[in-house]
Amino acid sequence: MYLSFGKRVFDIIVSGILIVLTSWLFVLIVLAYWLSFNFPFFFRQPRLGKGERVFELVKFRTLTKDSIKPFALGTFLRFTSLDELPQLFQVLSGKMSLVGPRPLPVAYQQLFSAEQHRRHDVLPGLTGWAQVNGRHSISWQKKFELDNYYLEHLSLALDIKILVMTVGTLFSFKKDVSLTEEKFTGN
Repeated sequence: MYLSFGKRVFDIIVSGILIVLTSWLFVLIVLAYWLSFNFPFFFRQPRLGKGERVFELVKFRTLTKDSIKPFALGTFLRFTSLDELPQLFQVLSGKMSLVGPRPLPVAYQQLFSAEQHRRHDVLPGLTGWAQVNGRHSISWQKKFELDNYYLEHLSLALDIKILVMTVGTLFSFKKDVSLTEEKFTGN
């Protein structure tokens, strides 16, 4: 029942509350972009969603337009994970969930094994079991194992546990190593 109905209700309620509570942050971040003349504000990229349908992931842009290096505001947003805030609207609209496997680039679709394709049985998440258990410091194989663990044990209790662990992860202020993470090449 939770997967078919409750999870969506949970997503709507919690993402709506979080949007209201963080609206002042949206305003400050957009103002910082305006003052630093860093346009556009948003980074958009096609990603794989539920059923492997493609959707456009939206984040605050953190990298310079002509390189893979973050600019000053982008470095701060990546360090604090505030670049992910726009995805709350994608949760509210039903393209994403608060908790689930992170959406991966479309280019990876042909590289997944049959077992790895299972991660698309649910909506992609703003956070997930792999994110709170290593994020970028674990192998791709381990990430897929953790995604499948989530699928097999999906419940309100596990979603709440992951959200609580995410808050702890956010306030640990670990160095962002996502730009140096190896790309997925299959297997």
